[in-house]
Amino acid sequence: VLIAPAFGLVSLACQLMASKTELFSVKGLISAIQGIGFVGCLVWAHHMFVIGMDGDSRAYFAVATMVIAIPTGMKVFSWLMSLYGMLFFLNTVYLWCLNFVF
Repeated sequence: VLIAPAFGLVSLACQLMASKTELFSVKGLISAIQGIGFVGCLVWAHHMFVIGMDGDSRAYFAVATMVIAIPTGMKVFSWLMSLYGMLFFLNTVYLWCLNFVF
């Protein structure tokens, strides 16, 4: 949830680097970031490895953690498709965007 502002910065940087008026699937990108924020609030216990959590709770948090992969894939795909076909200029912003995505 705390990384959401960085997602916005990368989206803006990808848009500026590609010299496009709008990102690829901007509605999908916005819904993916909102989905990550919503599901991210539900998976708080997947960081608690050493506590004695029962099996049902562990299974729930494991599945909820894997569900985050769906909006994350949508987000990365939107960024990469926005950068696809642009003129390649090797500068700091472009390298920062690629480093963040990969």
